[in-house]
Amino acid sequence: MSEIIAGVRIPETAAAAEATRLMQEMTSPLIYHHSRRVFVFGALHAQRLGLEPDLELLYLSAMFHDTGLRTPFSDAEQRFEIDGADHARRFMNDRGFPAEAADVVWTAIALHTTPGVPGRMGPEVAITNVGVLTDALGLGLGELDRTQVEEITAVHPRGDFKKEFLQAFVEGLKDRPETTNGTVNSDVLEHFVPGFRRTTMVERVMGAPWPS
Repeated sequence: MSEIIAGVRIPETAAAAEATRLMQEMTSPLIYHHSRRVFVFGALHAQRLGLEPDLELLYLSAMFHDTGLRTPFSDAEQRFEIDGADHARRFMNDRGFPAEAADVVWTAIALHTTPGVPGRMGPEVAITNVGVLTDALGLGLGELDRTQVEEITAVHPRGDFKKEFLQAFVEGLKDRPETTNGTVNSDVLEHFVPGFRRTTMVERVMGAPWPS
């Protein structure tokens, strides 16, 4: 039976079903519900903006976008966004997706916290970012129908989202704080982790091994 939330049909492909199962098993309920809301909010914004993303690719982008917070995918010390993007690419490669499709999803996830760039890119990248901004920061919320928003949050409740989401960032990043330099993620660590202070661009330039 088709699953429709606020008029948005959840993709019925094998990969989408497998991604749903994996996210339920490998992430927390907080991240699972957030990821599903990101997809639905994004799809509604796409309709409003006249964009036509590939909904399967948008779904995979939304479902994997925060997986790097839960368990680092790579042994390398890298941004959590890259962990999640790498995880999604491996998932898609293992299931025979074209490289171009995997690249779209990788880019959408890698850039989902980057201000100003995703909106200049393809619809899947742009809309993943819009969905994230709506659910995390409320940006664009006023552009959506209130009844649809209520239906989405009934199916995928927010609970104590603000507090728990920030805590998920702390837990996912506190052991690799240097990866947050130059990103919005450093805001979270500086606020919640005692003794952590971000390294500024001024300090990095002034500390460079050049005489002037």
